[in-house]
Amino acid sequence: MGSTTTGHVETVQYDNSIVRAFAVATIGWGVVGFLVGVLVAIKFYIPEFLGGLDFLSFGRLRPLHTNAVIFAFAGNAIFLGVYYSLQRLCKTRMYSDKLSKFHFWGWQLIIVGAAITLPLGFTTSKEYAELEWPIDIAIAIVWIVFGWNMIGTILRRKDKHIYVAIWFYLATFITVALLHVVNSFALPVSLLKSYSAYAGVQDALVQWWYGHNAVAFFLTTPFLGIMYYFVPKAAERPVYSYRLSIIHFWALVFMYIWAGPHHLLYTALPGWAQSLGVVFSVMLIAPSWGGMINGLLTLRGAWDKVREDPVLKFMVVGMTAYGMATFDGPMMSLKNINALTHYTDYVVAHVHLGALLWNGGLAFAMLYFIFPRIYRTKLYSVSMANWHFWLMTLGVVLYVIPMYWGGIVQSLMWKQFLPDGTLQYPNFLETVKEILPMYILRSIGGTFYLLGALLGVWNLYKTAKSGKLVANEEAQVVNRMGEAVANAGGKKDTWHRMLEAKPVRFSVYTFIAVAIGGIVEYVPTALVKSNIPTIASVTPYTPLELEGSDIYVREGCYTCHSQMVRPFRSETERYGQYSMAGEFVYDRPYQWGSKRTGPDLHRVGGKYPDAWHWKHMADPRSTSPESIMPSYPWMYANKLDVSHTEGKIITMQRLGVPYPAGYERQAVTDLQKQASEVAAKLTESGIKNVDSSKEIIALIAYLQRLGTDIKKAPEGQGNVTLPKTEGEN
Repeated sequence: MGSTTTGHVETVQYDNSIVRAFAVATIGWGVVGFLVGVLVAIKFYIPEFLGGLDFLSFGRLRPLHTNAVIFAFAGNAIFLGVYYSLQRLCKTRMYSDKLSKFHFWGWQLIIVGAAITLPLGFTTSKEYAELEWPIDIAIAIVWIVFGWNMIGTILRRKDKHIYVAIWFYLATFITVALLHVVNSFALPVSLLKSYSAYAGVQDALVQWWYGHNAVAFFLTTPFLGIMYYFVPKAAERPVYSYRLSIIHFWALVFMYIWAGPHHLLYTALPGWAQSLGVVFSVMLIAPSWGGMINGLLTLRGAWDKVREDPVLKFMVVGMTAYGMATFDGPMMSLKNINALTHYTDYVVAHVHLGALLWNGGLAFAMLYFIFPRIYRTKLYSVSMANWHFWLMTLGVVLYVIPMYWGGIVQSLMWKQFLPDGTLQYPNFLETVKEILPMYILRSIGGTFYLLGALLGVWNLYKTAKSGKLVANEEAQVVNRMGEAVANAGGKKDTWHRMLEAKPVRFSVYTFIAVAIGGIVEYVPTALVKSNIPTIASVTPYTPLELEGSDIYVREGCYTCHSQMVRPFRSETERYGQYSMAGEFVYDRPYQWGSKRTGPDLHRVGGKYPDAWHWKHMADPRSTSPESIMPSYPWMYANKLDVSHTEGKIITMQRLGVPYPAGYERQAVTDLQKQASEVAAKLTESGIKNVDSSKEIIALIAYLQRLGTDIKKAPEGQGNVTLPKTEGEN
């Protein structure tokens, strides 16, 4: 679009078509994500809900839910906020309409790809990074296009200095690109199957360096930018403190990147990395609360308006939830508190408090703010928006309080000993049954949230129908690029004001601030293999066990079971010898898990006979009465696909797994031989019509292998020193 200039006054046209597109996508994918979340929540107490279809099983729907909410709902909300605010902050149209459209349709196709592949079982199992390598490449391309369009717009700005919201947008683009590329390193086996370039401890560190900072730089920094733009606009007040925003930004982008290891406390991760994660997590309270305070105090003098304006209501509850979550997180990173909360539903409550109120609250606030403006009309119903607000807030309260309570209850039950020194609740299922009412309340809360969202959809639809989209919104702007704009005190520009006038240099400094922590944690553990102790008795998986591992990943077993026995007396009494770093050197991806709905499985090998696993997977209630685990009938019907077995062995060899040279040609024969042995044991146990070619045979072989390597090691073998198990009261 061209522009006409009269002196320093120009006429520009803002592109509202792309804003509407991302708004509609935000609404649509949000409803899908919330609906799948409710279905998943119901499956916790009705495990066979929706029938025995593989693509509707819990393990496949759960990553679909997280991806839909994070990348489809929140992701489109981010782009909605950026495309609306960036044009107005830079006083220019987006750099390229074509890039805007490519970005929009590319992102929607990625989401559709996720919606198809995840229920079909194509997953890497990495938290928030489950999508397979072709989709990862597509994400990188679309993300670069987004950054290209954003930076091009900034370089064409009409104001010399870039506003604080843009700082956070730049940090988001730079850091997410870095995180995504590094964490996604993998070697493909086929079109929709790959193995991580990292193994075991290294994979765990890189994954949570990514996973935690995906929360930081995808679900936090862009929404902080949105907060800094929309809160002052809606309140018609300036940001409370410019200086505080500077401290908030630089402290946050420098500190956040270090905190990932707090997800791996008391695991086989090196102690120095765990300690770094704890220190920086606690330090993060200061900049996080600085941002919350800056946002809330921007509303000083506008509290009467807050009572009347639903936009500000959503923003206030969102910023408050941000403060609560960013206090809760650092507290959970303290080792004594982490010992109580990790692997429990307490973490689920913490995550959803932030996602549903912070991200959801700001997303809905934006939608209610933007729709009347781009359609040149009034909000259809303020009353309906207020009902949405209260349904959302009540829904989250009904969700998180039972989950916080249930998580603590279950953890205390895990750790409870009798006076004679034995576990009071040795059967894991006893601890699950105790919190079933909490799961029911959670699904009710999620339903309230979904109903509120549906009410919001109708309100926004009626708002749009009552007006007409201004696709190209004209605005008179003053071109100040050639002026030396004084700061608020009328003095010479400060160093930061001068830096704001140079967005490329600003971006370079942001990258440096982010990269320091990443390099310090990433290089010693992820790249220096000699820093990971090895155990001589730990050997690569057999071909059948490798196929079983892939089935375990495909079915999402990692979403309910961990494979990491921590050095607590309660865990070694319940599960056996705690886990050591050298045991995971052939796990690609690592399987330490982040939630225990079922017991830890790292020492399950040999604990039960093959026949127990056969019966348990067919009908969990037959071996564990009142279990909430779903059944997996398709594994008894599906023939194990061995067409890629040779390729999997070759790929593993290329990644450094010491299979003998040429072993790939023998792999299928060995697989069939071991499968026949497993089938023979099952037949001897009285099970009829066992077919050695079925998937269940491979899964049983994998489960029976877990944790058995150290049982083969002679006393003192390996180069590890065993620390003492930590006692518990």
